Amino acid sequence: MNQVFQTEFMALAISLAKQGLGKTKPNPSVGAVVIKNGMVLGGGFHMKAGQEHAEVLALNEAGPHSKGATLYVTLEPCAHHGKTPPCVDLIISSGIKRVVVASLDPNTQVNGKGLDVLRKNGIEVVEGVLQLQAEELNTGFFSRMTKNLPYIRSKIASSIDGRTSLANGDSKWITSEAARNDVQQWRARSCAILTGVGTINQDNPLLNVRNLAENDQPFRVIADTNLSIDLKSQILKQKNIMLAYSNDPNSKAKHLESQGVRLVNIASKDNKVDLLLLMKRLATFEFNEVLVESGPTLNGQLLELGLIDELVIYQAPIIMGGNANPLFHNPIFESMEHRITLKQKDIRQFGDDLRLIMQVNKS
Repeated sequence: MNQVFQTEFMALAISLAKQGLGKTKPNPSVGAVVIKNGMVLGGGFHMKAGQEHAEVLALNEAGPHSKGATLYVTLEPCAHHGKTPPCVDLIISSGIKRVVVASLDPNTQVNGKGLDVLRKNGIEVVEGVLQLQAEELNTGFFSRMTKNLPYIRSKIASSIDGRTSLANGDSKWITSEAARNDVQQWRARSCAILTGVGTINQDNPLLNVRNLAENDQPFRVIADTNLSIDLKSQILKQKNIMLAYSNDPNSKAKHLESQGVRLVNIASKDNKVDLLLLMKRLATFEFNEVLVESGPTLNGQLLELGLIDELVIYQAPIIMGGNANPLFHNPIFESMEHRITLKQKDIRQFGDDLRLIMQVNKS
């Protein structure tokens, strides 16, 4: 098969997979196409956990024309019984002669087993076509499967002089409506949005996704060591709210639970919720991606612990002055040797603002 065509058809499968972003939690986003004689006979993407996988939809659309065709799929087909039957069984019975896969599935129930079954049944397997592009769609799933941690992305609105709020806490609005609209897609694809109780008590945000049903909202996770949240906060009137706490000195837990808030007790470290333990716990809840929307204290703690994987910074063409709050309070360095370096992934403009996406380099 011509490598150019392989790339072209896998790119089509990836474009289908993108349509499932944020909808398949906790499953990965996957796309597939069936190709024969250079023609697309069928295509599909995984729409929701528990529903048909992308390969099944593509093969069903192609029908009997699948015999002798090539299946392109962005993630290794499963060979185990989960909420749906193994995809490899349908691939084998359909008469597909070649399967082109972008990436292996890091899930230990699958990892290589699906491709082994296909090869043992005489199906040619090609691996690694547009692997990096396909894995970028599912950074959270890969992180959870390989590190037992969600992929942690911090979204920060900043002035050109690197400030996130005035000394009195005022930060509304730093960025344009175009930038704020773009934030919605990051919220929608995340399993959870993490903030600190200080942000809740200061700004009283909702942190929800517009035009999304209440039951489908990502969890809003609030780090609140001593359950000091204002019980009148509007966020507590929503569903899918989780409070991570260590102590309950004012006996608020029962009242919060009666409001439908999910309480998660996390041991403290340095008189704060242990953030590493919190992230490990969120991984056990099958949270793939966590979006941090908080102030410089929580962001700084996460950065210092090496927990932030990616920064999404919306930088507005304004100057907020020297006594305004920075992006991070921590860490504090005394030598440039200890500086944290970033890898620029993407720069684009929204209104008058710049959106910078940077990966945190970890040694």
